Amino acid sequence: MNIKFLTAICMCVFTIQLQAQSGLETVLSDVAKNNKTLQTQSKYWDAQKLLYHTGNTLYDPVVSYDFMRGSPYAIAGNQTDINVLQRFDFPTVYSKKKALAGEQSKQADFSLTANRQEILLGAKKICIELIYRNKLQERIIERKTKTEKFLTDFQTKLDKGEGNVLDVNKAKLQLIEINKDYQLNISAINQLHQKLTELNGGIEIVFNDTIYPEYKPVPAFEELEETIEYKDPVRKYLTQQTVVAQKDIEVTKALTLPKFEVGFHYQGILGQQFYGAKVGVSIPLCENKNRVKQKQAELSVAEVQVARHKNEHYYHLKQLYEKYINLQKTVAEYEKVLSSINSIKLLDKALSFGEITTIQYFLEASYFYTATNNYLQAEKEYNDAIAELYQYLL
Repeated sequence: MNIKFLTAICMCVFTIQLQAQSGLETVLSDVAKNNKTLQTQSKYWDAQKLLYHTGNTLYDPVVSYDFMRGSPYAIAGNQTDINVLQRFDFPTVYSKKKALAGEQSKQADFSLTANRQEILLGAKKICIELIYRNKLQERIIERKTKTEKFLTDFQTKLDKGEGNVLDVNKAKLQLIEINKDYQLNISAINQLHQKLTELNGGIEIVFNDTIYPEYKPVPAFEELEETIEYKDPVRKYLTQQTVVAQKDIEVTKALTLPKFEVGFHYQGILGQQFYGAKVGVSIPLCENKNRVKQKQAELSVAEVQVARHKNEHYYHLKQLYEKYINLQKTVAEYEKVLSSINSIKLLDKALSFGEITTIQYFLEASYFYTATNNYLQAEKEYNDAIAELYQYLL
């Protein structure tokens, strides 16, 4: 019986730990599945892919019938004409249009990936802020509980004639400030949950984690930048735009070539019948004038956009990486100092022995709590920076 009981407890603990470790991943998976923007974009690009492959077929055949009554009938008789005509572009047009549609479909996938990463990064940063807010709430509750106890003790001493009203008033003022922070933080947590629910397609998500996700070590900037640049879907989208523009030029050039038409012609007049094949070819003169130049100009624009994005993206990553390094140092310094001091315990001891006044206690404690809050803020910003650097993994 005891073995079964212990096994059940171990399983519960393992399940709780597993849920804590996979909480963020579960949220991101749900958002990727339920987000309305991603669903809309997915359907939009599916429709666009169908559009890209539309129109790469033969023109509809044309059938015409002419009946002309002769006058005078006895001499001229009636004339009947029947034409069946099929027009088509120069044969290479169809293969080039197919190649263009294939490249456009690839570009659509890059766009969808970029939008997906952007939305998931937004969801991840909300979760990171929720972790920060949840950790902050624990500290606020700790301060709130301690201050409420002080107020009760001071009030009891005052009622017995052993205390003074200044201690009571100071504790009341401290509690008011703490309660304000408590309510503001709860409001912020609720708003973050609402944003997360919105990103999840209106399906409620409650995220109560207080532990930041573990990341693999961030490599040196040059290595990281090369990896990000290689996998960046925005760069791939813009680069693919140059490929699409080049294919579009090939299609446009092919469309300037002659078009053909073949068909059957029947003519009946004065009891005689004539029929046979009909062949025609267009003479390209003015219809497609300047279209190739216009497509070449579009290619030039696409190439400039790729260069501009690479330049902007490089310096954005450089600034972000610098921010990450500085925050890493700041967080490490806070952790080293805060773990080596026991300010609150020392202050509690000093107050209990009457070595400091209540005003001094709250003043000194405020320094420690301010430092702790600044540490939590720096820790959040540090995790934000890592999340942005690893956006390409989403």
